Amino acid sequence: QVQLVESGGGLAQAGGSLRLSCVFSGGTFGDYAMAWFRQAPGKEREFVVVVRPFGGDTYYTNSVKGRFTISRERAKNTVNLQMNSLKPEDTAVYYCAARREILFGGSYDYHSQTSYNAWGQGAEVTVSS
Repeated sequence: QVQLVESGGGLAQAGGSLRLSCVFSGGTFGDYAMAWFRQAPGKEREFVVVVRPFGGDTYYTNSVKGRFTISRERAKNTVNLQMNSLKPEDTAVYYCAARREILFGGSYDYHSQTSYNAWGQGAEVTVSS
């Protein structure tokens, strides 16, 4: 059974940086799409970014493009989210998510929470103005 454990996050000032990490276990890391979602207080959980397993394609939500960077460390079974130029509206609990993909398998909506079947416990990020 896949398990995801997030670390990092915390408090930052607007314009600052934070880094989140998610350690994957219980499966073949290279077969999984790894994504980050976030949930701000009083709001629904939303997609942030995904990195696909075959080819390494990445897709970012518009609000974080140019500021956030996802990276996969295969040797450490870890996916990182580097967050720069943080804004107060980035304040949220950030969740790591995973979905096993099959090479040349069918497409899916990587923006949707229901596309992922493994989730981390969440890491809190607070950005002060």
